[in-house]
Amino acid sequence: MKDLKALIADIKTVDSSWFDVAQKRLDNLTKPPGSLGRLEEFARRLVAIFESLDFDISKKVIFTFASDHGVSEEGVSAYPKDVTWQMVYNFLRGGAGINVLARHAGAHIVVVDVGVDHDFRGIENLVHKKIMSGTKNFLKEPAMTRAEAEQSIQVGIEMVEKHVKLGYRLFGTGEMGIGNTTPSSAIAALLTKRSVEEVTGKGSGIDDRTFKRKVEVIERALSLHKPDPSDPIDVLAKIGGPEIGAIAGVVLGAAYFKMPVVIDGFISTAGALIAYQLNPAVRDYMFASHNSCERGHRAMLEMMGLNPILDLNLRLGEGTGAALAMLMIEAGAKILKEMATFDDAKVSKNIR
Repeated sequence: MKDLKALIADIKTVDSSWFDVAQKRLDNLTKPPGSLGRLEEFARRLVAIFESLDFDISKKVIFTFASDHGVSEEGVSAYPKDVTWQMVYNFLRGGAGINVLARHAGAHIVVVDVGVDHDFRGIENLVHKKIMSGTKNFLKEPAMTRAEAEQSIQVGIEMVEKHVKLGYRLFGTGEMGIGNTTPSSAIAALLTKRSVEEVTGKGSGIDDRTFKRKVEVIERALSLHKPDPSDPIDVLAKIGGPEIGAIAGVVLGAAYFKMPVVIDGFISTAGALIAYQLNPAVRDYMFASHNSCERGHRAMLEMMGLNPILDLNLRLGEGTGAALAMLMIEAGAKILKEMATFDDAKVSKNIR
């Protein structure tokens, strides 16, 4: 794999001529033009990504990256950080929300430790990519070094590269990390140029007092570190986390290998926004799975020009929204490939 800077530079937008190829096929199917709405949009985008009418996205994978965050010691979450490692075991046993919904969607789950403050040595079925045992408390010092931030991005790219070679053709992002809506809100505020309060939500269900503390912590951290919005890796290092970086890497890797990637909720979108800031061409490969309850989610999606597929009041993370949206994306692909044309069905085109 080439170095990070070269890989980012090599990512190109899709060839728009393939949209016309897809549209011609869609308009020849036994239905009024455009009558299947966004399913047709998904089909067009897939054709442009794969540069073919003949593609197969049935082999799907969701990466759930786990990490702890030092800022959680500031009382910004409703849960203690031990829940992060406990949930990793739950993922591995198949008992979490993402496991249920991924099974429903027919997607494989890959759980990756990039920064959990727990010793997982010897645990099978967990991908061991630990960069640190939790970030530093960014209220006091940068969350990560620049080298650690770059390493986290490389982890995501490596996961995509490995699974492309294994035949996967539809990728999804997910995460687990107590306190990680705090760095995600910080990223959202800085990069969308919104106020911290405007893009900060209540995460896993904090009360009003804790919410005010969360906003204060983020505002003080931004003032202290002054991350450079024109340097996304500086932003990731100072106020982010390794799971956010790994998700950015998945987006970059998917775009580099010309594969569709389904972005989960608020934290995943913060990672996607880091990737977008590194090279806006990644947008062509991203599907926004849903509109989260988190207040800053819509602001980040709008900045990237992404229209969420679902709006179900989700706020769990893990990749759950990505799993559900994969069903819709695959439905669009099946319409394109399996629905009869007017000629095939011997149906009059006058139904148009």
